[in-house]
Parts: sequence; structure tokens; C-alpha cells
Amino acid sequence: MDAIKVLAPGGYTTTQDKGRFGYQHMGVPVSGALDYFAFALANLLVGNSENTAAMELTVMGPSLEIKKEMDIALTGANMGIRINENSVDQWRSIRVNPGDIVNIGQVQSGCRAYLAFSGGVNVPEIMGSFSTYVGGKIGGFKGRPLQKGDILETRDIPLLIKERIIPHKFIPVYPTHTVVRAIPGPQDDYFDAGIITLFQSEYIVTARADRMGYRLQGESIRIKDGMPESIISEPSMPGSIQIPPDQQPIILLVEQTVGGYAKIATIISSDLSVVAQATPGDTIRFKKIDLNTAHLLVIEEQNKINTIKKIFSNR
Repeated sequence: MDAIKVLAPGGYTTTQDKGRFGYQHMGVPVSGALDYFAFALANLLVGNSENTAAMELTVMGPSLEIKKEMDIALTGANMGIRINENSVDQWRSIRVNPGDIVNIGQVQSGCRAYLAFSGGVNVPEIMGSFSTYVGGKIGGFKGRPLQKGDILETRDIPLLIKERIIPHKFIPVYPTHTVVRAIPGPQDDYFDAGIITLFQSEYIVTARADRMGYRLQGESIRIKDGMPESIISEPSMPGSIQIPPDQQPIILLVEQTVGGYAKIATIISSDLSVVAQATPGDTIRFKKIDLNTAHLLVIEEQNKINTIKKIFSNR
């Protein structure tokens, strides 16, 4: 059943879930929501499981016509949402009805927002995922960002009995100056003073920032004398920080499978959302932590999601 008509697609709107795993050796990247925490909470707000297909909105949100009764929720970047020209809050469930017009504006803070619908966006499951990989025209809605005139379906699930609201203490803020935690390696032995430079300097997010990666600008990070400027291309993972010959760091994200430059450090998975919410001109500093601390931080984030699930299940 038709559920959503795209009146205007926004800046870059795709369907995403947690990601597509197990195919990187075939050149198919993970893809998926860049800010998993905001994505998961959007789904929980409308009664979905946390890995249900939702829309990822970048910088500017879409305009949509609602075709059937459902619950929706907007989380992540502060874009503002209006239903029939009436402003409503993010981070809470919203009941919409056939004929309603949903307008989502331009970011005021952050970069990416997540719009979830009761039952999730009904798109084909490709390689175990509903995520869109635009570079390969795989998954999501026809393997591409949404366009004006697209008609999307949603799966049917019972609507909420009572509205859901994320407690304020769980709502993240998206500052323009952020600290990102990282673990040295895997090629940290290619650097000596460069390690110190990375963790003591501030870097600006350049305009070359997308789902493949973020290029930063700041203090040059030199490779140790006698080490090659590049390595044999090898599998990469989201959060790897590469140092190319121009000595400016590149953060690899979810649409990259290999890298041919030394990776000085790796951002912890729970801080990838911080990177995802940075926009060109924002600044990033790196903080060195160890693997045990990283594991604890991942557990802490999942515990927050579990706490919210428990709050909603008790209502």
C-alpha cells in the first residue's frame, strides 16, 4: 500500500538500516546509517525494531505527502519538522494521517537526521540489508537517493497506543567543535612524531565530506623517515584514519572497502556518530584511548538504547 509520496527529496535522502555485512571482500561496502544511535532511537519511537529501514536525511530534509495513517519520528540533526505547516518536536512520535504534508527543513545543528515510519520503509532486502549503496546502485529505493515523485510503501504494524518521547538526558547535542576518541593503529608504527601531532592538533572538516569519508585540514602528519607513502591496498573499516601523501588525515566511513595509505588510528565505533554529525567548517580533535575503554563505551551506548527500549515497553 502506498504510504509516502516525495514532493521534494531534500539534500541527499536515502533509505538505510544498520548496514550490509559480509560482502566487503567482494567490493560491497557496509553502508548503513552513519549515526546509528539516532537511527535506532527513531525506530524505537515508532514501535519498530531498532534495525528497521528508515530515511537518512543530509543537511536539508524532504517534503512528503502522507498516504496512510502511521506514526513517524525525526531524530538526529536539528532540522525542524512541520506537519501541515505546524511545527512539532523531534525525538518523539508523531501521528500522521492521509493527506498530511510533512516538511523537514535545513540543519541548525548537526548534519544528518533520521526519519522513521511505522513498519519501516518497504524496500527489497539485498544481501541481507535494506541500506542504499549509491555508488553501486544497490539496495534502498532503486539504489539511489530519493527523487521528486517517488512513491514508497511501508510495512504494516499496529500503531502506538500512546505517544513516545525520548527523555531529554538521552538526546545528544551536536557542537561545531567536537572530540573524537580513537585507538592508534593498525599502521601506527609508520609514525613517530606524527602520532603526537594527530592527538594534539585540531582539524577542520573540509567540503570533501560524504558517506565515503571526511577529508580534514590542519597540522601535517608526517610518516616516519624511510617508510613508504603508501601501502599495499588492504581492507578498511569505518573509522580508519588514513594519512595520504599530502599528510592531511582522511576519516574513512561506511562506503569504503579498501585503503592504500597507512592508517595511523581508528575511531571507535560509538564515536562515528560524532563524525557523521560534523559539517564542513566544524573542527575535530582526536583523543587517544585504549581498546578496553573502547569496549566499555560501546557497551555504554548499547545500554542507553536498551534502557530506552525498556522505558517504552513498560508503557
